[in-house]
Amino acid sequence: MFNNIFGIHEQALLLRGQRVGVLAANLANADTPNYKSRDFDFDAALAGTDGAPLPLNLTQPAHLTLTEPGALGVDLKYRNPYQASLDGNTVEAPVEQAAFAENSVRYQASLAFINQTIASLQLAITGQ
Repeated sequence: MFNNIFGIHEQALLLRGQRVGVLAANLANADTPNYKSRDFDFDAALAGTDGAPLPLNLTQPAHLTLTEPGALGVDLKYRNPYQASLDGNTVEAPVEQAAFAENSVRYQASLAFINQTIASLQLAITGQ
């Protein structure tokens, strides 16, 4: 009964947390010459979870491995800029900020759902 109590929100929360790091790295490198903006397709990543954490995707043997049990591996892709920069940087701050804000709102929605589920369970257990 309790195997999948949080539904898809558990995996969504983990993926949204990882996406925050990717978007923050893009914003932090907005002025770095030749930096290429990265992101991943959230819907495709979530569809690939099937309720289990995604494996870490290593492309070279020199990459560091994450030992955290919740570490998710997704395929990062390069974002195509609307207007290219002369220094080769593809980060567009307004686009990144909008993606960051949207990701934050959706993270909060999944977290609210999980909190509501926990509150409902506590109410059912205590009867108050």
